Amino acid sequence: MDGIDGLLLLLAGGLGLLTGVWATLAFRWSERSQRALPAQSEPELDDGLVRTLAVLRSAAVVLDDSDHVVRASAPAHALGIVRDGRIAPAAIRDLIAQVRRDGVIRDEVLEVPRGPVGPGVLLVQVRVAQVSAEHLVVLAEDLTQARRLEAIRRDFVVNVSHELKTPVGALALLAETLQDAADDPEAVRRFAGRMQAEATRLSALVHEIIELSRLQVAGALGQVGLVDVDTVVAEAVDRARTTAEAKKVRLDIGGQQGTRVLGQRDLLVTAVRNLLDNAVAYSGEASHVGVGVRTDGDLVEIAVVDEGIGITPAEQERVFERFYRVDPARSRDTGGTGLGLSIVKHVAADHGGEVTVWSQPGRGSTFTLRLPRAEEPAAPVTELPVTATEGVHVSRSAS
Repeated sequence: MDGIDGLLLLLAGGLGLLTGVWATLAFRWSERSQRALPAQSEPELDDGLVRTLAVLRSAAVVLDDSDHVVRASAPAHALGIVRDGRIAPAAIRDLIAQVRRDGVIRDEVLEVPRGPVGPGVLLVQVRVAQVSAEHLVVLAEDLTQARRLEAIRRDFVVNVSHELKTPVGALALLAETLQDAADDPEAVRRFAGRMQAEATRLSALVHEIIELSRLQVAGALGQVGLVDVDTVVAEAVDRARTTAEAKKVRLDIGGQQGTRVLGQRDLLVTAVRNLLDNAVAYSGEASHVGVGVRTDGDLVEIAVVDEGIGITPAEQERVFERFYRVDPARSRDTGGTGLGLSIVKHVAADHGGEVTVWSQPGRGSTFTLRLPRAEEPAAPVTELPVTATEGVHVSRSAS
């Protein structure tokens, strides 16, 4: 019995030793596992691809194999290409499906809706390519503004051709008629006078086309300096006085003195002169045209007020378009080119300002050129007496 008890005791001790060894090993393995770093998942997109997409100006979208958006740039959301984690325009989705089928890069110009509702559309150049087994890239560049400018230039050339054809054709016809009437001194004087009027109109048209084309070139403003607004207004009024006196239109100047702006003096004189010529052309005989100057915060406002036929609200949206005329018959009689207000708009924009219009049919119009004000003049600003015409301006501005 003593031998059996000893054997059992030896087995029990061995079992306890094994249990202790196993517990020690388990503890150390657990401790090592806790200290080990967790397994790192592979990045979903290559870092080089991410950096490349970040510097692109085009809208960029990366899709997974289920066409879910993995990454999208801000322009992609701004253009409405990505909505709710998906590609929104159906035309782009069709292009993606074609690339999924054959893996061939697609590059097309598409019209896509500007938003989820409404008739607005964007013209975008879309390029779709497979960049990995799972990922596909969509690049989209907005061509809407570029195509619009191209259309504007094309229309401008067509309009110029049409406008030049009229006086040139008239001159050719008058010259032929004058040749046939060589023996009639009275007819010669009459047709020669008409030829002179058409030649003057043609000269003015060519001059304003050149001026407008120059203003549309980037950086046309050139070197700027301090410009005295009083001098600009005085010179513009002086240049417009001959035309005004022919219609017995009185020109009045009022408002603040001593204001200055930064810009080019000649361009500003041209802009104010065009506003005055427009006001005189659409005013009746023996009426008044007023020019008023005032400051409004950091802006200088030069307002030209007439008592003419006025402009309807629908026409007010178009008066600054090239070759647009409120009254074509009156423009033909006065030799107007339809470019004067367009030139004013470009001059204002080049000087960091704007030109606005207030008008009612039968009550005349107020065109206001608003420009950033330069430093305050050394002398205090004084007020000139306000004429009756400028009184109209004050009441209109308040309305």
